[in-house]
Amino acid sequence: MAADYFNGHQKYELIGGYFSPVSDYYQKEGLAPAHHRVQMCELATETSSTWLMVDSWEALQHSYQRTAVVIDHFDDELNNNMGGLTLPDGSTRKIQIMLLAGGDLIESMGRKDVWASEDLHHILGQFGCMVIERTGSDVWEFLLSHDILYEYKENIHVVKQVIYNDISSTKVRLFVKRKMSIKYLVPDAVMRYIFDNSLYATKLTRKRDYVSFAFD
Repeated sequence: MAADYFNGHQKYELIGGYFSPVSDYYQKEGLAPAHHRVQMCELATETSSTWLMVDSWEALQHSYQRTAVVIDHFDDELNNNMGGLTLPDGSTRKIQIMLLAGGDLIESMGRKDVWASEDLHHILGQFGCMVIERTGSDVWEFLLSHDILYEYKENIHVVKQVIYNDISSTKVRLFVKRKMSIKYLVPDAVMRYIFDNSLYATKLTRKRDYVSFAFD
């Protein structure tokens, strides 16, 4: 959907996208260890996409990295270290980086205990965001009600789902835990990896400085 959005877009042309799995220091119950999540992303993209890639920098960090810091990492790597995009005539152009997010993540931006105002100004003001609407989410209504998001509404691109799809990683993890089929919900290579490594069959409890396993 993100790629389709840019077909024929007057201002932007899509040249690539990155999955950036969070590190093991991100406090969310149910996540598999970072090296497994990086590997699953690589399996999902290596044969199914010509423009999606995986970056493991965030996953390898020894502390939680805010989204603003991760986007700065991509900006530094792509525009400073690699010199931006080289055009056919030999000239270069700065790559415009955007955060790709679901409607639920955008709604979380209204929570001050989750997002710092200065990070929202930095992400939305300097980079921008693409939002994939999810079933039950009214992104435009939320933009109207949130001062910072409304301030940068020109930098927020809302992609409407033509065919509604409410598959989420949370549901996939729950299906595995309940021994339900995930066939056709994830690529076959990822499904095999999950079962070969016995992922998501236990309840994961995450703390700031360690990961402990609590077996059902």
